[in-house]
Amino acid sequence: MSRKTAPLFISIALIAAIALIAAPGSRLMAQDGTPESDDAIALHPISEIVDGDLNITDFANDGTARLPLTTSVPVACTLVYGTTPAFGSLTLDQDMAGGSHSDHNPLLSGLEPETTYYFRVQGVDNAGNIYVSDVMTFTTPPQDDTPTTNLASPGLGAQITGYSSAYGDAAPDETWGAASAFDDSPNTAWSSDGDGNDAWIEVELAQRSHVTRLAFWSRIMNDGTSQVFEFTVTADGKETYGPYTLPDADAGHAFEVDFEATTLRFDLIDTSGGNTGAVEIGVYGDPVE
Repeated sequence: MSRKTAPLFISIALIAAIALIAAPGSRLMAQDGTPESDDAIALHPISEIVDGDLNITDFANDGTARLPLTTSVPVACTLVYGTTPAFGSLTLDQDMAGGSHSDHNPLLSGLEPETTYYFRVQGVDNAGNIYVSDVMTFTTPPQDDTPTTNLASPGLGAQITGYSSAYGDAAPDETWGAASAFDDSPNTAWSSDGDGNDAWIEVELAQRSHVTRLAFWSRIMNDGTSQVFEFTVTADGKETYGPYTLPDADAGHAFEVDFEATTLRFDLIDTSGGNTGAVEIGVYGDPVE
C-alpha cells in the first residue's frame, strides 16, 4: 500500500483488533471485564448493511483475489483472512480516496492454489458503528498453467521502457506500478499519479512482431474518475493508430489492427481525469521471423 493510504491502514487495523475480541451483537467490554455503559457501541452483523452473499472472486495466478461488495451505508472496509481461524493477514479496500464509502473491493494477496482459507469482513461507519460478518471459508482453484499469448507480457520477454508516472511513485512491480498493466491479473492495475489525459505507457516487445489485436482494460475509481474513454497506440515512435474507444471499464476491450512494431506507446487521450491507467493491456499477433 502506498504512502497516501497509510493513515487509513492504521485506523482499519484498530477496527480489526476490536472485531477479533467480540461477536456480532455483543457490546464492548471495559478493561476489568465488565460491560461498558448502555451507550457503548454495539457490534452489528454485516448482513444489516450487505444484501446477499460475500463471495471471493477473480482468482488469479499471481495469488490474488477480490471481494467486491456494496454496503447500504458508507463504511471503511477491511477483510482478515488466513489458513486457520486465527487469520494472520489483513487487507484494505482498494479505493485510493480512503475513508468510508459504499462500493468496496478489498484485494487478497499471497494466496496458494488449492488451499482453504478462513476470512471475515469488517467495517465501521461514520458514527462509529462496527459491522462484522461470520467467519467463512473459500478454497482457491488450481494454478492455471495455460501459457500467455500477450506479447507485452514480461513472461514473453517484453520490457516496460517508460511511463508518465505511477501513483505514490510506485516502482513497476509495486502496487499501482506500471508492470501491473501487463501481469495477466484482473486484480492489479497501473495507476498514474493524477496524469488524466496525459498518462502514457510504453512497452518493448521481445522481438519485432506483426500485431493483429490490441486489448485495453481501463481502471476506474468509485467516484467515476480515472476512466479511459479513448487511447492511441504509436508504433516504434512513428505512426500512431486510433483513437480506440472504450465503452466502459467493466472489462477489457479488443481492437483488430494490422501493423508491425517492436515498441508500442499507449497514450490515454480522453479520460474522466485523475489517476488514469490500466488494469490490463494486451498485444497479440506473431513475431516476425
